[in-house]
Amino acid sequence: MKHKLKMLAGMAVVAFASALPAKAETVSMFCSATDYELCERAVAKWSEKTGNDVKLNRMPQNLDDAIPIYQQLFAAQSSDIDVLYIDVIWLGMFKDHLLDVTSMIPQDEVKAHFASATDAARLDGKLLAMPFYIDTGLMFYRKDLLEKYGKEPPKTWDEMTATAKEIQDAERKAGNPDMWGYAWQGRSYEGLTCDALEWIASAGGGTIISDDGEVTINSPVTEAALTRARGWIGTISPEGVLNYDEENSRALFESGNAVFHRNWPYVWGTSQAEGGKLVGKVGVSALPLGVEGQKSSGSLGTAYLGVSKYSEKQELAADLLRYMVGSEDQKMRAIDGGYNPTVAALYEDADVLAKIPFLGMAKTAFEESVARPSAATGKNYNRISRTFYRAVHDIISGKDDVAKELADLERRLQRDVKAGE
Repeated sequence: MKHKLKMLAGMAVVAFASALPAKAETVSMFCSATDYELCERAVAKWSEKTGNDVKLNRMPQNLDDAIPIYQQLFAAQSSDIDVLYIDVIWLGMFKDHLLDVTSMIPQDEVKAHFASATDAARLDGKLLAMPFYIDTGLMFYRKDLLEKYGKEPPKTWDEMTATAKEIQDAERKAGNPDMWGYAWQGRSYEGLTCDALEWIASAGGGTIISDDGEVTINSPVTEAALTRARGWIGTISPEGVLNYDEENSRALFESGNAVFHRNWPYVWGTSQAEGGKLVGKVGVSALPLGVEGQKSSGSLGTAYLGVSKYSEKQELAADLLRYMVGSEDQKMRAIDGGYNPTVAALYEDADVLAKIPFLGMAKTAFEESVARPSAATGKNYNRISRTFYRAVHDIISGKDDVAKELADLERRLQRDVKAGE
C-alpha cells in the first residue's frame, strides 16, 4: 500500500512516457537539483529503450534538506519512490532501507567502476548502491610557477610545504606581496573533516573511526599531520584560512595569489573559464602523501543511486539504476555536464578527455579516494564529524597542545560512538 506524503507534493515531478504506454510500468526516481536536466535526458532514453515510464522527482537545492524527506518515506515504508539519489555520507545512515543489489548488477558492470567507489557502498556484506559520479579532493597548482622555479608537483605534504614556501617567498620578492603558498579549507565545518582526513589517511593514520567502530585518532601519525597543518597558518597560508570554505579558498587561488590549492574537481572548470587569470596556467594532481608508501587518500565525495527496500518494482528499478550508472549515461554526463565518471574506461575516452582534460592527470586520485567513516557510524556520523572538525579547528588554530587535544578528542569520540550504539 502506498503512503502519499505531503512533502513530495511540493517537489518538482516530471513523468516520462514510453513509446509503448499500453505495456508500460512506471518507476519513480529522485535526482539532485544540480543535475536534474541531465537526469531528464537519461530517463527519457531508458524509457525509449525499455518501453517503461519514469516519474522523476527533483530534490531540494540543499541536499541536506532531502534527509527528512527520506526519513519520512522510510518510516512509512513507502513504495512511492523506487530509485534514490544517495550522498556518500548517507549510506550508513540509510543502510537499513536500501536494497542489496548484489544479485541484480552483473559483476562485470560492478568491476567497471573504481573499486574505491563501489567498496564504499558495501556495508555488512551488501552492495547497497552504485556510484553515479565521483568527487575527491585534488591538488590544483600553478604549473607556470612550478616550471618557472624548476619544481615538480610535490609527492608528499612535506615537499608541498617546502615548495609552497620557496615559490611564495620568491614571488613576494619579485613584487607580489599578496602571494601565498597554499589555499585550503580551514573553517570549522564538514569541509575540514575532509581536509584533515586526507592529511591523516595519507600517512597511514586511518579514517578517524575504523570499520569496526574503533576510534583510531590518537596516534603519532595524526599528531604529526595536524602539527604540520598548524604550521601552515601564517607561513604558507593566511590567517584567514581558518575561516575559509571551498569558495573562499578558490577565490584566493583564482585571483592568482596562491601556488597550491586543495579543492574538489569543479575548480578545473572555474579556473579555466574564459577571461580568467589562470587559463592555461593550472595543473592538477592527486593530493600528496603523508609518508612514502601510502596512498593519496583524497576524501571521497561520490553520489550514488540505490533502490528502496520498499519498492514494489525492485527489478525494474534496478534496471533503471544500471542504465543511469552505466558507461553510456556517464559519458553523456561527463561531456555535457562535466561530471566525473566512476567507470574507469572513460578516463581513456577521447571524447571525455576533450571535455575534461584533467581527468587523465587525476585518475590516481579517484582510484585512491578514501571514504569518511559514515558507514561505520551510520546515523551518528554528523555528530562524530562535528566533534572531530571542531577539535581539529582548535588544534590548527594553536589553541591547545596537540597531544593533549588528541587524547581529549579520543575520549569525546568514544563517547559519541557509544551514544550511537
